[in-house]
Amino acid sequence: MKQVKIMPCLDVKNGRVVKGIHFADLRDAGDPAGNASFYQQEGADELAMLDIAATVENRKTRIEWVRNVASVISMPLTVGGGIAELEDIEQLLEAGADKVSINSAAVKQPNLINEAAKKYGSDCITVAIDARRNQAMQSGFELVVSGGTKPIGKDAVEWAKQCEELGAGVILPTSMDGDGTQAGYDLDFTRSISDAVKLPVIASGGAGKLQDFSDAVLRGKAGILLAASVFHFRILSIRQVKEYLRAQGIEVLL
Repeated sequence: MKQVKIMPCLDVKNGRVVKGIHFADLRDAGDPAGNASFYQQEGADELAMLDIAATVENRKTRIEWVRNVASVISMPLTVGGGIAELEDIEQLLEAGADKVSINSAAVKQPNLINEAAKKYGSDCITVAIDARRNQAMQSGFELVVSGGTKPIGKDAVEWAKQCEELGAGVILPTSMDGDGTQAGYDLDFTRSISDAVKLPVIASGGAGKLQDFSDAVLRGKAGILLAASVFHFRILSIRQVKEYLRAQGIEVLL
């Protein structure tokens, strides 16, 4: 088993970190750069920052937010939200992002994944896959886009396989059913994606207690553990999570 990484996630709207449940009922969770600096000191391995309103508002990611966050950290930064073309990726990488996360745009134009991977390298390209349970799909999970607002009748696990073939370097699946609930990651969804691809998979959506993190690794087969609410609202610290995982025999960077 490779070393597991811990990845706090900053969902940003109107210049503030926010966190909701099922992508709604947002609560303020502070300043993006302040949170980023805190997680750097806490020992996070990577950081995600998602401009959650960009796609819905039909605009690009706010570059100044990326610059502010990148300036206070040295860990790898993945940025998502409003990315629609190669030029957007270029601007984010120049602003300090190490990787980009594409979602709705990749579904609309899958060749964007291939073009981006060829130009910037697969390691730079994370594809975020939002899904909800739907038994009409072969895997039981339906792909949703536009910040979780539009189900599109496509099987989420089949889409993950396609993303791998197109050159994606990392898959970030989020179950809308679990997002923000602190009721545990959707292990069925995470494991379905992990079993379908050879790429690193980021567990996302629903972490609430220490066991959720070990379950994501041991049962969900995730290699990167993303969480927001439990870290933003100081329910758990990154050190607590890492020490717990290590006690479970899971290799982490302390």
